[in-house]
Amino acid sequence: MSGVDTVPAWAAGRLAFSTLGCSAEPVESVLELARRTGCHGVELRCAEGEPVAPDTPAATLREIGKRFADAGVEPICVASYVRIAAPDGDPVTDLLHHVEIAEQLGASYVRVFGGRDGQADPHPAAVQRLGEVARRIEGGPVTVLLETHDVFCSARAVAAVLAEVGSPAVAALWDAVNPWRVGESPREAADALAPWLRHVQLKDVRATDNLAPVLPGRGTVPLGQILTELDRLDYRAWLSLEWERAWFPTAPPLDEALAAFRAVLAAHQAAE
Repeated sequence: MSGVDTVPAWAAGRLAFSTLGCSAEPVESVLELARRTGCHGVELRCAEGEPVAPDTPAATLREIGKRFADAGVEPICVASYVRIAAPDGDPVTDLLHHVEIAEQLGASYVRVFGGRDGQADPHPAAVQRLGEVARRIEGGPVTVLLETHDVFCSARAVAAVLAEVGSPAVAALWDAVNPWRVGESPREAADALAPWLRHVQLKDVRATDNLAPVLPGRGTVPLGQILTELDRLDYRAWLSLEWERAWFPTAPPLDEALAAFRAVLAAHQAAE
């Protein structure tokens, strides 16, 4: 595994990737990729056609969790597509179902999105519904993570929701591209999310108005600045590469992207 010893010691044991980069691959292939690339954590996309889906039976989820445990890889996050502030559906019930999925897998987190672009002020609905979920799951093994995404692209918007919810059962996921593309600096995003930050997704893209993925370090996302801010916060949780090959199938394979991801971390370490 090239570069394993050149990344920060703490990061070497906290590198992860999302199965968005290897969509529909069986569990065995995901675990082999983790072993080959030195990643100890995986975010599991929860969607139809994936090994983990909203309708996957509990017994199957427990078996998948056991395979991960036996391989020494943590299923760190169930990446749901629940939009907690959506103007339709039953987001609270859907989110609680995904929490149950995470419990069966042994995952610590469930990722949740905000709402739908163009809807009226999503903040009150997000606060009310996340508060309801928090009351139901507080003290349990799973934390819900509101991602900087869609109607809550900015870190400030996510922080405002979490401050009002006021529960340790709901925290923040920093998708590093979105606050940056709406004009927040890495320092501003880090400061806003600091009290609630539990998980970080890193990626690189062509430009703020062209989100096609490029190999980490070759695009325009200020990854070095983001890593510097994480150092300043003494962040020691997961660093996950979200390689969006499911949406951009001509992107290079995930293992190539992970090698570039390690190179970015190594360059950051060397510059310190």
